Amino acid sequence: MWKDEGGRMKDERVALRLTTQRVDLQAAARLLGAGELVVFPTDTVYGIGCDAWNVAAIEQLYVAKERERAKGLPILISDMAVLPRVMAGALSQLEQRLVARFWPGGLTLIVPRHPALPANIAPGESIAVRLPQLASCRAMIRAAGGAIAVSSANLSGYEAAISAETATKMLGTRVAAIVDGGRSSGILPSTIIDCRTGQPRIIRMGALDVTTFLQDL
Repeated sequence: MWKDEGGRMKDERVALRLTTQRVDLQAAARLLGAGELVVFPTDTVYGIGCDAWNVAAIEQLYVAKERERAKGLPILISDMAVLPRVMAGALSQLEQRLVARFWPGGLTLIVPRHPALPANIAPGESIAVRLPQLASCRAMIRAAGGAIAVSSANLSGYEAAISAETATKMLGTRVAAIVDGGRSSGILPSTIIDCRTGQPRIIRMGALDVTTFLQDL
């Protein structure tokens, strides 16, 4: 048993174990579409995600991770065509250069949030967005509608999981399914950059070293 934020006892359940085969990725996508939480591999660390437009699912993700709502949730997209659905306005020339160089990959951009996104996905008027490199991850997201709200697969305060086994120990009774893609190739989260002022600002240096690229701009 575990308690939700309101102190109510929740029944523990065993998460469905899935692989990165197409049929399993489609099953994971159906669960996401039904408002469930799913743990999955990315090109950085394992993530936990939900439907980016489902208010209740987003709330449950905060509860499952024991994450502060003030931190908000990033969004992973399946391809560039989805970006206008989560971002207000258009990419600046600087952002276009960063995206052309580092997407898909370990770069997260802070951009203006589309007004259609639920208010509880992130505080303020911005949202963090990334196009992941891992093909199985993008395939699952595409089948789920093109965008999911995410966080690293761990309880807040603990290191991010880099394997399905580690994720299961922390979140296995709090999610509907865990997609096992083996051990992550990376051990660091993505690098976060904010270019909204016209100058690139590194919010978090992670898996991607962008310093040389930024110096050459």
